[in-house]
Amino acid sequence: MQCTYTAFFILLAAFLPAQTTYLHCGSLLTMADEQVQAQMTVVVEGDKILRIEKGYQTPPAGATLIDLKDKTVLPGLIDCHVHLEWEQNRNSYTEKYTLNDADLAFRAAIYARRTLEAGFTTVRDLGGRGVNIALRNAINQGWTTGPRILTAGRILSITGGHGDASTGARWDLFDPPPGAEDGIADGTDACRTAVRTQVKRGADLIKVTATGGVLSLARDGRLPHYADDELQTIVRTAADIGVPVAAHAHGDEGMRRAVMAGVVSIEHGTFMSDFTMQLMIQQGTWLVPTLTAGWAVTDSAQYAPGFFPEVVRVKALGIGPQISETLTKAYQKGVKIAFGTDAGVFPHGKNNLEFNYMAQAGMKNWDVLRAATIRAAELLRLSDQIGTLETGKAADLVAVAGNPLNDMRAMERVVFVMKGGKKVKG
Repeated sequence: MQCTYTAFFILLAAFLPAQTTYLHCGSLLTMADEQVQAQMTVVVEGDKILRIEKGYQTPPAGATLIDLKDKTVLPGLIDCHVHLEWEQNRNSYTEKYTLNDADLAFRAAIYARRTLEAGFTTVRDLGGRGVNIALRNAINQGWTTGPRILTAGRILSITGGHGDASTGARWDLFDPPPGAEDGIADGTDACRTAVRTQVKRGADLIKVTATGGVLSLARDGRLPHYADDELQTIVRTAADIGVPVAAHAHGDEGMRRAVMAGVVSIEHGTFMSDFTMQLMIQQGTWLVPTLTAGWAVTDSAQYAPGFFPEVVRVKALGIGPQISETLTKAYQKGVKIAFGTDAGVFPHGKNNLEFNYMAQAGMKNWDVLRAATIRAAELLRLSDQIGTLETGKAADLVAVAGNPLNDMRAMERVVFVMKGGKKVKG
């Protein structure tokens, strides 16, 4: 009988008229151009933008009115680098032995909600234990609330590399050691299997660790971790089954190899050379700089004794200033920049800090905002759906208190969020 009722209400909903909402916007940044439009009305029907009109239009009977006359309204924000399963803390290096996937799932649902309420209606999750795939599905099916997610599932790593969770553990705790189906792949055959396995499990893209990392227990944070033929195999295999590849990379040689192999983006890019920047411009490769994470690990290494194991603390020192310096140079040279924070390295919901860090690195305010909207949508191959406020696109909108074109910290004051025509904050 319950199934009959459920089917009835689903059928009934299909014939009900879509909800219409009128948003009165004091200042509107559609991000389709560099215009600031005053006193505008955005009309939303269902989950799409129906039209945008000048002036404060009177809604018809039955429509909902949302008053944002003293706010700046923008498209829903996009964070191209998050880790929704996890949040760095003093126990992170032991929790991988004590937490089950169910534990991660409950936490991930909370982190997803915080991310959405911070104004990020779309994110790219760049690696976890696979719970991120289930989280994406649960959000899409309405079981929980969170941003639109594109996820990499598990990251791909060499044995002992940045993604190998068995590094630093007692040998007998991982017997047999993690292999290609877990994302740990050495050699071209294993790399093919690793890519195909993640896509089979539901990944939207592939994340490969082209170099060492900061937070992993391996002492190396900069050396290249994949050979040219392995990276080429990963990118080619992913392309054959229709997904892009993002590359974690701190050291220059590893990121150069990744760029030449055809990855869509370099994540972090900390010690990038001028040569590699020019190569990225030629190849059309994006940089996702993750400044907030860089500064967060440097602050913890300097001012929080015992927060990191010593091998991590040494690597973390100085990352913040270096990653900002790299962004400054890359931006000046014309490398394509997309907004990404590495949230999870610092608390979820604090993603908005990235805006001010990018501005402090020398990016113009308009370009910072573009990086988190229209440019991020381009990287994610979703330009036809999100990234700008235009008729027919998803009704993803945020409102902030203040004018981010004059004060970038206004982006830390998100007071209203709508995702797909549904108000989630404000």
